[in-house]
Amino acid sequence: MLDKIKWQGSGSFRIDGEPTIQVAPWRVVKPATPPDIILIGQDDFDHCSPADVEKIRGAQTKVIGSRRVAARIEGTVVLREWQSIRLNNATIRAVPALSRRADPTPGASGGLGFVISLGFYDIYYVGDAKLVPGMQVLKPDILLLPIDGLGQQPLEEALKLVALLQPRWAIPYNWGGGGRQATELAARSFQSRVGAGTEVVLLDPAS
Repeated sequence: MLDKIKWQGSGSFRIDGEPTIQVAPWRVVKPATPPDIILIGQDDFDHCSPADVEKIRGAQTKVIGSRRVAARIEGTVVLREWQSIRLNNATIRAVPALSRRADPTPGASGGLGFVISLGFYDIYYVGDAKLVPGMQVLKPDILLLPIDGLGQQPLEEALKLVALLQPRWAIPYNWGGGGRQATELAARSFQSRVGAGTEVVLLDPAS
């Protein structure tokens, strides 16, 4: 499954397979084939880009997101916190997340992360979430989490989240892009400090 996960920089990912899933497209290149599903959990500019959605979506593409996302992107199917939907061979479960611009109480912003169950693997895309009540039961195989300096998931919070969820693999994002993103040095520090039992995979955003 790891070879099917493509990091596109910032918080954007494409997961190839049946179905193909795009998560939080922002400044992405138009693919040869549109994704089957687009997941957008938050309405921050670098998570919710109507221009990018229109660039990559096809006639049959399903857009799944929060209520705030639906207000910006036409045709979005809204998921509530902890609600699930099954599309093709994938099950998508919405998990409460934070927004860097909103009330820091989990769920107050209406933001979502997603657990994607696909091909016998559970992939948890955190969004901007810190530790959220109830997330300890998730136990994903693959954890996609930010380690940026925006106050949503600094390094220590990211380490706590990995220790809590104990995934087999952790893939950090929001690093290496300059500005307030984490540096490559910080990403490698995260990789070295994660405990035994979890392998940290640092993807090339060009992969």
